[in-house]
Amino acid sequence: MSTAEADLRDQSAERFLRLVREKRRGTLKIYLGLAAGVGKTYRLLQEAHDLHANGVDVLLGYVETHGRAGTVAQLRNVPLLPRKQVFYKGHAVEEMDLDAIEKRRPQVVIVDELAHSNVPGSRHEKRWQDVEELVKSGISVITAVNVQHLESLHDQVLKITGTDVTERIPDQLLREADEVVNVDLTVGELRARLEEGKIYDPAKVPTALANFFQSENLLQLRRLAVREVAQLLGRQVESDAGGAPAIATPRRNDDRLLACINSNAEAAKEIIRKTSRLADRFSAAAWYVLYVQTGRESADRIGLATQRHLLRNLQLAVELGGQILRVKDDDVVAAIRRVAQEKGATLLVCGITREKSQWERLSRRGITNDLLRAVARDGGDLDVYLITY
Repeated sequence: MSTAEADLRDQSAERFLRLVREKRRGTLKIYLGLAAGVGKTYRLLQEAHDLHANGVDVLLGYVETHGRAGTVAQLRNVPLLPRKQVFYKGHAVEEMDLDAIEKRRPQVVIVDELAHSNVPGSRHEKRWQDVEELVKSGISVITAVNVQHLESLHDQVLKITGTDVTERIPDQLLREADEVVNVDLTVGELRARLEEGKIYDPAKVPTALANFFQSENLLQLRRLAVREVAQLLGRQVESDAGGAPAIATPRRNDDRLLACINSNAEAAKEIIRKTSRLADRFSAAAWYVLYVQTGRESADRIGLATQRHLLRNLQLAVELGGQILRVKDDDVVAAIRRVAQEKGATLLVCGITREKSQWERLSRRGITNDLLRAVARDGGDLDVYLITY
């Protein structure tokens, strides 16, 4: 290791230690990567060693080495908590022992695989919820996750990689973190590590290179990761030019976003995620999700599965920081215009289907097109952002 790299590691450990000592609430630090194999877990363990060397009570709460020799070699000196065995459907499953961590109460705990789904029957459904509980209880956490696990990026990641990432974390977790660090590698370096068998079993390498680890996929994921950390840093700089922790509330502008959804589950999810990212990018004062229930979408006229999807999407909006608005009206356009005025919305986010027939292209009929015409007639400062699905 070079002297410069050692200095940077020392500075990182000292900065995190300062945050730990200054706060009663636990401190949260997240290492964010573009994909598996960039070195997130290795960095977690390096920091654990640095903090331990500074006299901090550090515990390795959960570490996933994936059998990588360099990572396994880092499992030394720092106390490692035994995993808890949970029996599920006749099989023993190893999980992080949340109760043991809270009983032990270290100053700092290392928790890998932030997006992990806990075995059914656990106290929390997701590991990120375990981490939230630890931080609230005063235990500082250093953790790691890949950018494809961010909830608001799900649709973009699906389009880029063709992979439906099922384990996801709310973006709010990154916004509330005291520090987010981008663990970066060039695409060439990452693919070379894969080919050398440093990430997956050699038998899996050809398939990985031909699918998720294609150069273009990795390049776009790398851009997403870099952009995410840059935006977080930008908000931190805006909130306090003196370098206050990223948890400080950034200055907000007057933009208010209104996302318009219906019971089309997939379209609604994409609209909600996109609005969340737009609100984040604009540092909006507020953003809302409006569902206008027409007579055709009353509870007795749509199926239970559709109702469940709708409720899940409304819950998704809440998790991403949106406020839910539900109104009943058969005139959807009038309802949207009325709510937009009441909430002082400056941007409507709507979905529009791809025009499939010549008649559709000529007539441009539909609620969204009617809304566009109505907004154009109204004039004013209300803009519309269209998402095609």
